[in-house]
Amino acid sequence: MSRRPSATLLAALLLLLTSACAPALADRDVDSTPGAPPVDLLAHTVTGIDGQDVPLERFRGNVILIVNTASECGFTSQYADLQELHEQYADRGLVILGFPCNDFGGQEPGSNEEIAAFCTGEFGVTFPMMARVGITEDPHPLFRDLQENTPRGIRGPVRWNFTKFLLDREGQPVDRFSPTTRPNAPRVIERIESLL
Repeated sequence: MSRRPSATLLAALLLLLTSACAPALADRDVDSTPGAPPVDLLAHTVTGIDGQDVPLERFRGNVILIVNTASECGFTSQYADLQELHEQYADRGLVILGFPCNDFGGQEPGSNEEIAAFCTGEFGVTFPMMARVGITEDPHPLFRDLQENTPRGIRGPVRWNFTKFLLDREGQPVDRFSPTTRPNAPRVIERIESLL
């Protein structure tokens, strides 16, 4: 008899926690109001994890998946999925760009050197990784533009690690995927293949 109230209480608590976390990880937690035309995201120059400048213009003509990453996150295993996508689609024109960020739960505290060693050592990452950026605190201009100056349905605050932005071959954002959507999810694959 005493187990039933405990199970009911546990189920209610789980439901409450799930509903409380859902807004932060919502697949479409984006601004849907009309806005200004998007800026040219490929006009940005970012810093590679090795400290070298990386003009995003060099990737024009490719489909680009921009992902904010973290090494100590519950979604860190998505590095393996991203590497798999890179291996499967790089020859067809997919470029994956990883941007480490420590803004969400302090889950990327390492230096760029430590992050690079972790990514290659743990997941064999060979896709381009950038230097650690700010997204919510002192946002990097690229992420400021991704959050504020992109079309309706894509624009909106990044709320956690492993948010993914998909850009077409002209560098225009065409989709956004939440942290809970794995990079190898069927809808992500379908979207990528439709652009290649």
